[in-house]
Amino acid sequence: MDALFIAVPIVELVLVLALLVRVAIGPSVTDRIVALNTVSTVTAVAVLFFAADAERVSYLDVALWLSSFSYLGAFVWARYLERGLL
Repeated sequence: MDALFIAVPIVELVLVLALLVRVAIGPSVTDRIVALNTVSTVTAVAVLFFAADAERVSYLDVALWLSSFSYLGAFVWARYLERGLL
């Protein structure tokens, strides 16, 4: 179990770095928005694993809040792009 709590943050760090490259050089605004939404999802998963490792139930609320606002942010950006304001 300890190996899992060591491997998961390393994999998540690699994922976030790859996604930040996509945010920086994404060919379109839509790709950048999807990459930022995915970074937020990976961050929520990291908080969940930290909550499991620290055995703190209160961090689950933080992960839920983060994923909820990530979804809301992606929805707002999609509506903004749909209207052609960008």
